[in-house]
Amino acid sequence: MKKIIALSSIVALATVGFASTNVETRLDTMENKISKLEKKLIKANKKLNKVKAHDAGDNIKWDVDFRTSVDRLSYDHASGKESKNGSLMTNRLLLGMKFQADENVLFYGTLGYNKAYGDTMNHSQSNTNPGYANFDWVTNENATDNTVKVKEAYWMYMNNTFMGKDIPWTASVGRRPSTGGLGINFREGDQRKSALAHTVNIEFDGASFKWTLDKVTPLVGSWFKLCMGRGLTNATQRFQNDGSSYANNTSTSSHQKNIDMKGFIFVPYDDGQYSIHTNYATANDLIGFASNGTTYMSTSGNYDSNYQTIFPAFKSFGDLELITAMVKVDGIGDGINDYLDETIIFASFAQSKTKPKSFGAGETARMLGSTKSETGNSIWLGVQMPCLLSEDGRIGVEWNKGSKYWRSMTYGEDTMSGSKIATRGTALEVYWLKPLTKALSMNVRYTKIDYDYTGSQAFFGDDGTPTDMSTITAANAAMYGDPVKSSTDMRVSMRYRF
Repeated sequence: MKKIIALSSIVALATVGFASTNVETRLDTMENKISKLEKKLIKANKKLNKVKAHDAGDNIKWDVDFRTSVDRLSYDHASGKESKNGSLMTNRLLLGMKFQADENVLFYGTLGYNKAYGDTMNHSQSNTNPGYANFDWVTNENATDNTVKVKEAYWMYMNNTFMGKDIPWTASVGRRPSTGGLGINFREGDQRKSALAHTVNIEFDGASFKWTLDKVTPLVGSWFKLCMGRGLTNATQRFQNDGSSYANNTSTSSHQKNIDMKGFIFVPYDDGQYSIHTNYATANDLIGFASNGTTYMSTSGNYDSNYQTIFPAFKSFGDLELITAMVKVDGIGDGINDYLDETIIFASFAQSKTKPKSFGAGETARMLGSTKSETGNSIWLGVQMPCLLSEDGRIGVEWNKGSKYWRSMTYGEDTMSGSKIATRGTALEVYWLKPLTKALSMNVRYTKIDYDYTGSQAFFGDDGTPTDMSTITAANAAMYGDPVKSSTDMRVSMRYRF
């Protein structure tokens, strides 16, 4: 009996040992399989992430900015005549594009459509001669026909180091965002674009290079941007008789040349509340018209009653220097009250200086009607604050004052009655911004301009001659083209952005 029990115990122990060994073997096998599955899953996830990233990168991100506006325009002329339009209705559509190919390079673009209601007939600005509405500086800012045009298209390279230094920098080339810059952006409730709007607010093709300096200098929030571009290309058309397509136009009947612009933006201080912004730029061979139609030398410098027929094509008159300095305060004081915390004020001073060209044989271009270098000045003050009548509305007041020879490059300004910034005289503007929904907002704006001198909206030749408005009477107004002495623009607009 004892032998049987002992034998049974040995068998049982052997069976248990064998079972234990079998379980361990199975567990090892399962662990190996699980480990292999985990590796396969990690590889699959990596591939899936690459696919997702690729698919996401292949899709351009779009945004929509659609505005419907009604403007009530009124002009008082030197002769006493009044010109008006009680309901100029326009639609403006901006389609924004963004694409990031990798962590360093992005593409930005904007397609623009800006059209007056029903204005597709031959009386449209775009079908006139010389066709100012199609001029490259304002092609998306003027209300023309129902065509969609390229407003912005550029790539941007970004890096956090520059030549081994801790200096973030960017490089960008293309049709640059040079309208809607700092100053003019407040009345629309927009983020600022590149330039300082006091001197530059036109569409432009060019390049920019920006360096952020606050990590390597004691200047808080400082940065420097170098800008350059071409506003007009002097080239012959394609299919020339002699085969020299796109060659430089060397015609002796025109002094028109390439218009190139270069300069820089420097922000020496920006702590988020207080900031200082400066801008310097030069533009060469700027265009205009000669008053007598044949040469730059003019005995009168005045407009002829048939000036549109005697003026020839654009000609180059000289160079222009522009300088701007702006101080911006985003929030007055330090926690005084909510109203002052949400108030923005700014003050900007700008100066322009002409440099007429000499073409030999005693012939000097009359730039802005003068053969001498002339200096102009402009002051721009603005405040934007919360509206006491609504929880989320904002109101703003801006004032501009320009001198006799003041000349800005602000032809792309979004004011139907003309650029208030370019005014040789005084401009006053009041506006109200009111969000209605997450995507829809309303803007009510009133702009009044009183001109002290003529030529504020003209180009750079004799057409830009500043004649004192006090010398122009109803009797002699025709000699000067019966210029506008004052204007008003009352706008109500609805805007969808998403």
